[in-house]
Amino acid sequence: MIAEPRTLFDKVWDAHVVAAREDGLDLIWIDRHFVHEGSFHAFDKLAARGAALARPDLTFGVEDHYVPTRTRALDRIDPAIRRMMEQLRANTQRHGVRLFDIDDPAQGIVHVVGPEQGLTLPGLSIVCGDSHTATHGAFGALAFGIGASDVAHVLETQTLWQKRPKRLRMTIDGALAPGVSAKDVALAVIAALGSDGAAGHAIEFAGSTVRALSMEGRLTLCNLAIEAGARCGMIAPDETTFAFLRGRPCAPRGADFDRACDDWRALAGDDGAVFDREARLDAAAIAPIVTWGVNPEDALPIDATTPDPDRVADPARAAHVRAALDYMGLTPGQRLQDIRIDRVFIGSCTNARIEDLRAAAAVLQGRRAVVPGLVSPGSGAVKRQAEAEGLDRVFRDAGLDWVGAGCSMCVGMNGDLLAPGERCASTTNRNFRGRQGPGSRTHLMSPAMAAAAAVTGRLTDLRALKRERG
Repeated sequence: MIAEPRTLFDKVWDAHVVAAREDGLDLIWIDRHFVHEGSFHAFDKLAARGAALARPDLTFGVEDHYVPTRTRALDRIDPAIRRMMEQLRANTQRHGVRLFDIDDPAQGIVHVVGPEQGLTLPGLSIVCGDSHTATHGAFGALAFGIGASDVAHVLETQTLWQKRPKRLRMTIDGALAPGVSAKDVALAVIAALGSDGAAGHAIEFAGSTVRALSMEGRLTLCNLAIEAGARCGMIAPDETTFAFLRGRPCAPRGADFDRACDDWRALAGDDGAVFDREARLDAAAIAPIVTWGVNPEDALPIDATTPDPDRVADPARAAHVRAALDYMGLTPGQRLQDIRIDRVFIGSCTNARIEDLRAAAAVLQGRRAVVPGLVSPGSGAVKRQAEAEGLDRVFRDAGLDWVGAGCSMCVGMNGDLLAPGERCASTTNRNFRGRQGPGSRTHLMSPAMAAAAAVTGRLTDLRALKRERG
């Protein structure tokens, strides 16, 4: 009997099903479980039951969300944050879990650390109590965020009950224009699908544009799949994937790596595999993009104007546009390039890898920022690489702060905050109300676009700055 063609998602999902229930839920085996400072609730549940971890060797702790980026001295950290860090340290030590704490040279944002350490591998199932766990799908892994009760379930059983998502293939073909990055592609995808457009689906990104992306670019694309409502995002592993993983600390080595690559190649979707939905984008039509509103769907090319709610046919959408403009302090029909900013942030699990920092530094080289800004590398390894290349000097010479690795201003819970009413050009993943601090206003964009905004003090078309240099 000839097996039916299967998608990448189906191959990885099916390989992890331990049991299936009549109500449609599958019990999924979990290969990697990342925990961070906010995971103490789950550890408390285990302690209340007197339970032990099922597989401490498959669990990894990372200090990233709450850690300050300007100091590594515990006695200088806010007591509430220090207590959360101490809880994570105590829980991981008690259960024999490997912890990447702020004194570890490999510490950083969990979705940066996993790939660069080789803990993230094609075909694995990966969960974490953070929605942007979808990032790891760039390697052809099944990766998604989970809540506190699910974190406890995985800690105790190394499994999780899940409903199989539907499959959506997003095909992006063509060459990207100069100045257009993976962040612009991701924002274009979200704008096309809507913030809930992929709800209940696993997105498989395909097409020549996706295949041409670096691993850093693929990580950015899958990171933002969740902002279209998807359960996860995935990209089939290929030679780009294997080149990135070769020699990573926790990846297979030698002949084992070569054999693993043979298995990973087989994960690619079969010819004729059927998806529940298909969507397409033309890469040539994508311009540098910024957000103007209060969710990532509110995204437009930099040369556009803010929408007019009176011209929006759908009443619910019109109400959203009106409320978003009001919160952001903008008016209908306002040129995006006329919007002044107060601050710049370059960092987060979306855009804090070495490729991202190089792109921002290329714009800032020889220029001065006219607004304050913060640059936070995604990990200690990225920080050292950037400093070896002199990127930190470029940022400092431009007038921006160069700080340590962590989630930093992305989440506004670690001391890196915007003041109420401040407007930020940010490389992060969410522009929700108050995301970067109470009353903060966030415009999402690529690292190069954020650097351009730093130089001009307003939302700026990166391409204009490139033309200045010829």
